[in-house]
Amino acid sequence: MLKTRFTELFGVEHPIAQGGMQWVGRAELVAGVANAGALGFITALTQPTPEDLTKEIQKCRDLTDKPFGVNLTILPALKPPPYAEYRQAIIDAGVKIVETAGNNPQEHITELKKAGVKVIHKCTAVRHAIKAEKIGADAISIDGFECAGHPGEDDIPGLILIPAAANKVKIPMIASGGFGDARGLVAALALGAEGVNMGTRFMCTKESPIHQKVKEQIVANDERATDLIFRTLHNTARVARNAVSQEVVAIEKKGNAKIEDIAHLVAGARGRVVYEEGDADYGIWSAGMVQGLIDDIPTCAELVSRIVADAQAIIASRLNGMAGLSPARAAE
Repeated sequence: MLKTRFTELFGVEHPIAQGGMQWVGRAELVAGVANAGALGFITALTQPTPEDLTKEIQKCRDLTDKPFGVNLTILPALKPPPYAEYRQAIIDAGVKIVETAGNNPQEHITELKKAGVKVIHKCTAVRHAIKAEKIGADAISIDGFECAGHPGEDDIPGLILIPAAANKVKIPMIASGGFGDARGLVAALALGAEGVNMGTRFMCTKESPIHQKVKEQIVANDERATDLIFRTLHNTARVARNAVSQEVVAIEKKGNAKIEDIAHLVAGARGRVVYEEGDADYGIWSAGMVQGLIDDIPTCAELVSRIVADAQAIIASRLNGMAGLSPARAAE
């Protein structure tokens, strides 16, 4: 067993998390992660209304008695969703762990902590991690350039970003972006993190509520099979490379692209169809570079137990061996 400040703070067995993912963070996956001894998050805004979120939380409780949380991502929008109502639904449901992401979470952290909720804030820069700690976050998820979704605009990979953040923040921190196996977990711990957050890797599990063909596409893809879109709009997103993402990249390369020029290609409804119907070229969908390390579709329990067992083996044999310690002596 690998005990860290993360496992102790959130009451989970293993230092592994499954962060919020639009259209993917649903009860069946989150419960599978929780039952495996890791920490899963329901994605609040995947649910059409706060009332639907309440039902999804209860559905998850019917599937697990282990800790789990809810992700609340705050993004700019002409007509923003009712964030305060989603937040209140989380509080009223008795959820005690929330992952925030996106814009400044100050209001939400303040209100959530009044209700005794522990908050992890997902950051893409050291300066954001410092600010999140200052305004009351209980833990940080630091998101490197390798990640799926939004890596920020600084293009700093995890090998630098994780220790740079660890040098500056005192609260527990988990590492996100490019993690999918035991080697990544051990590396993250060595770099100063207290665990890892995995998105794409958990998408490719039996419990993941996306089409089997998409899971098979993730297995088939290598580490080069992503595109960065919205770069010219200063809202970079890493997505799985397909016909649509390549078209978006081509439009942006022409220069002076506006959101109106690509809106028909990047509509969220198209991405949802990808996950539901399995046509990987129908729309934009998130996936990280870690696709190059994924070669099977296990259950969450199989995945988590394998990562933890392999991590312990790496530490006991390879690393302790390099330090001249026998496994028996290292355990003393």
